[in-house]
Amino acid sequence: MAPPAQNPRSPLQEHHDDAPGTGRFPLLAVGMGALCLIALSLTLILGGAAFPEVIPGLPDAGEAVRWGLPLSKVAMDASAVVAIGLLLLAAVLLPSHKGALSPQATSYVRAATWAALVWAVAAVFTLYFQAAEFLARQIGQVSVDEVTAYAGSIAGGIALMFVVLLTTGIALFGRTTTTATGALWLLVLALAATTPPGLTGHSASSGAHELAVTGLALHVMSISVWVGGLAALTYHAMRRGAQDPSVAANRFSRLALWAYVGVAVSGAASALARLYSLGDLLTTEYGLIILVKVILFAVLGAFGYMHREFVFRRLDDAPEGPAGDVFRRPLFLRAAVAEVLIMAAVIGVSVGLGRTAPPPPLESTVEPATAILGFPIPPPMSVGTLLTLWRPDLFFIVLVVGGGGLYAAAVARLLRRGDSWPVGRTVAFAAGLLTLVAMQLSGFATYSKVVFSTHMIQHMVLSMLTPILLVLGAPITLALRSLRPAARRGDRGPREWLNLFLNSRFSKVVTHPAVAAPLFVLGPYAVYFTPLFSTLMNDHLGHMFMSVHFLLAGFLFYWIIVGVDPAPRKVPFLLRILLLLVVMGFHAFFGITIMMQSAPLAMDYYGQFDIPWLEGQAEDQYKGGGVAWALGEIPTALVMIALVRQWSRDDEKQERRRERHSRRGGSDDADMDAYNAYLAELDRRSRGQATGTVTAEAPPRTGEETGEDPGESAPDTEAEDDDPDTAARSGG
Repeated sequence: MAPPAQNPRSPLQEHHDDAPGTGRFPLLAVGMGALCLIALSLTLILGGAAFPEVIPGLPDAGEAVRWGLPLSKVAMDASAVVAIGLLLLAAVLLPSHKGALSPQATSYVRAATWAALVWAVAAVFTLYFQAAEFLARQIGQVSVDEVTAYAGSIAGGIALMFVVLLTTGIALFGRTTTTATGALWLLVLALAATTPPGLTGHSASSGAHELAVTGLALHVMSISVWVGGLAALTYHAMRRGAQDPSVAANRFSRLALWAYVGVAVSGAASALARLYSLGDLLTTEYGLIILVKVILFAVLGAFGYMHREFVFRRLDDAPEGPAGDVFRRPLFLRAAVAEVLIMAAVIGVSVGLGRTAPPPPLESTVEPATAILGFPIPPPMSVGTLLTLWRPDLFFIVLVVGGGGLYAAAVARLLRRGDSWPVGRTVAFAAGLLTLVAMQLSGFATYSKVVFSTHMIQHMVLSMLTPILLVLGAPITLALRSLRPAARRGDRGPREWLNLFLNSRFSKVVTHPAVAAPLFVLGPYAVYFTPLFSTLMNDHLGHMFMSVHFLLAGFLFYWIIVGVDPAPRKVPFLLRILLLLVVMGFHAFFGITIMMQSAPLAMDYYGQFDIPWLEGQAEDQYKGGGVAWALGEIPTALVMIALVRQWSRDDEKQERRRERHSRRGGSDDADMDAYNAYLAELDRRSRGQATGTVTAEAPPRTGEETGEDPGESAPDTEAEDDDPDTAARSGG
């Protein structure tokens, strides 16, 4: 008897027919666009940018430019949000399999390339409108040559050219991307493309550069991840046959919390940098618009809280399979749609805020030094001023608080599950963070911008002391031990991404002694003995770039010299000592070279300040060279002690390994045992050939044949059975 006919429609297909399809998403997109434009128009009217007072006789760009510029910026921001959301969904939220994107994730990357192309076109229109406004010309009166000149010489035009280049690259390279790594790199480029325009607006002219510049960059990136991720996730949940919507929603829930905190911190920093008193919130148009953003942000926070506490808890309790998905998706969509609509209004308000002039400073006249530095010339340096004249640099505040918080949370997780973590490593890492606070946030940060010798103290500590302490804290080892593996085999979570980075070609190149040592040694020469020093000192971003460069170059060098963390290669101890001595010799010569300079360095920058209590730039520079020479001795001694201790411990481990091998029946020399085994294998093969019974040796299997992902293997490091950190060093 023939079996009964099977239903050609599976339960999953029936579920897809009942689920809300993407036919509703265009209606949602229209609603988002309408709310964004309404919010933009109201903000422009409230801020006075829609109908400014035009003085008769003065050139005016006209109404078309006045409205076309914010509209083109809205198009830029909207397309940026879409591109970032789609790339985030493909690279992070949706599960991958051994680094390969799923078909749906690949389609999202392709869609992101079209959004990036729209982003680039909108940036070109914005460039044209900005040039017209800068030249006070109406549409049609600005030539291509004038737009090109604006794009190559004015900060706002240069920033937009960077946006066009980055977004065009995303549109081109995204067409062939099929791996999670490639999608993640595209996401990084997209996030980088959001920052240049904001760094040339109100933040660049704000007095508190350390808060305004970093605050706006963090604000733009955080809100792009938050809004874009939720919009893309909402679209994905509406699709028929959506891949793992509940998994993507739960991953985004954790990420959205971090984005919300980033938006809150950066928004508060940006407001503090532009408002001179609390009364500005109620008495100025700029302050009122900020209040509107704060209210909308609070409403979004309430929605996010309800989302996490009610929606996602019910999602976790829902049954598995198609029936559970029928329950999950409408429940998620009802809350997500309301959030997305409010976020669209926030984008419109943000663009309108960028077109509104911030309140003027309380002082009618601003000293030249204050206009350059963001603060007046400090009084003579003393212990009291170093402890009181703090500079709230948001970048390093986030770095210290975030790094310290994550480190403490990882240690706490190890202790809760019964594992141990050396106290000395925690102390070393905490001391490294404290040196960052002292150099980048205390009075040293204030004086380093006006006094060369103090700047040299900051440089030497950041490059030669802070990295040593951070490296001895073993943050990578701690992360490998505390992070949980991905729930699905073959998928990539934070631990898998970290392992992949450690085994990447980039890591193998930058940690090679032939790269890390010259980068550490030649960087100061390239900065201080070229016009680059004056250029970097004249801008807050340039000063921050120098500090980050010194910190990273030092971390890479000391990682291969005295690092505890797993590295792509193991450098012999004798070579480490030789590298250390050679590099310290170059650093000593660097200090002597500064002391022997006949003329002060970077007078294009330092010559702008009149510091009555300073003896002279030449004398101060001589002191700075002496600082560079003298401060190199202390880190060298510290590293040499750590190296000798590590070498001694390594010899003890090797001896214990030989003893264990000897007890198992081998000799005292493992290399000799391996050589004897090789000779025995050759003898076996020769006998087989003589008897005609040679067995072909099977070729080694590749990762594809074994089902293993070579990119997710642990770094090649020596593991010791009796070392408590063996699992961490081997990636386990």
